[in-house]
Amino acid sequence: MSNVLAELLEARAYLIADGATGTNLMNMGLPAGQPPDLWNLEEPENVTRLHESFIEVGADIILTNTFGSNRCRLALDKAEARAREINEAGARIARAAAERAGRRVVVAGSMGPTGEMMEPYGTLSREAAEAAFDEQAQALADGGVDVLWIETIFAFPELAAAVAAAGRTGLPVASTMTFDTAGRTMMGDTPEKAIAFVHTLTPRPVAFGANCGAGPAMLIDTLRRLRAGSDADDVLIAKGNCGVPQMVGGKIVYSGTQEIMAHYARMARDLGARIVGGCCGTTPAHLRAIVEALDGYAPGPPPDAAGIEAALGPVQPAKRGAD
Repeated sequence: MSNVLAELLEARAYLIADGATGTNLMNMGLPAGQPPDLWNLEEPENVTRLHESFIEVGADIILTNTFGSNRCRLALDKAEARAREINEAGARIARAAAERAGRRVVVAGSMGPTGEMMEPYGTLSREAAEAAFDEQAQALADGGVDVLWIETIFAFPELAAAVAAAGRTGLPVASTMTFDTAGRTMMGDTPEKAIAFVHTLTPRPVAFGANCGAGPAMLIDTLRRLRAGSDADDVLIAKGNCGVPQMVGGKIVYSGTQEIMAHYARMARDLGARIVGGCCGTTPAHLRAIVEALDGYAPGPPPDAAGIEAALGPVQPAKRGAD
């Protein structure tokens, strides 16, 4: 089976991943509170347009609009019976956009968390979690993705269940975790502990890193800590939010500018990231700034915590009041 991601990583120093899905679809008219995944069936033209907009500015990797398409998450909207249909549709939409690109673009099947706590902290068993991820992974594979991309995970047991399920498709597996609670996951695990855990997984992810979080400064500091525990075989991913969300005029606005995202991208490369993109709030315009910042850029020395804060602001954003 051809591994397009591995082939592109072999040929290039770095790859550009896309930006936000949900926040951009909201800007295109997705009603507040409606899961973006349903637009694979209801508004496929808008999903296509979003994929194409990221490809046009230089994305080498596009993530399917299936982040919340496991049956546990879909049950919140009484759509769990449509899990396979939604995932296959999301994969086919992204696949078609990639095929029209005129160059090789990796289609990554996005798999987010179940939204439930696994045993012993909650009621979701390992078997039930794997069954949900199995269904999603197989549907994404049937829809034509190149790699399964497990993202925004905060608990090691759930990551292990998702990787095991994704691995059974025979496709390569990549993953990112979210470190947004004082530089740790919600379960209290550090980046150093996370990369050590990833090294124990079967199959071992072909790429691992961090996504989402509390802005680019925290993401880059997380990457610094992941790098400290990485080995020569690790392909590091940086996919940070475009600043932090703020409520402005009744709408959620992310504070990151194109200039900040350009600095973030260069610092990610300084720390050895080979896949760089954006997460929540990252528009095609922000991704274009990332592409332009990295074009011809020769990575410099890895920054320390002080250097990160000087370029991107506080690693721990100040808490905002109700203003």
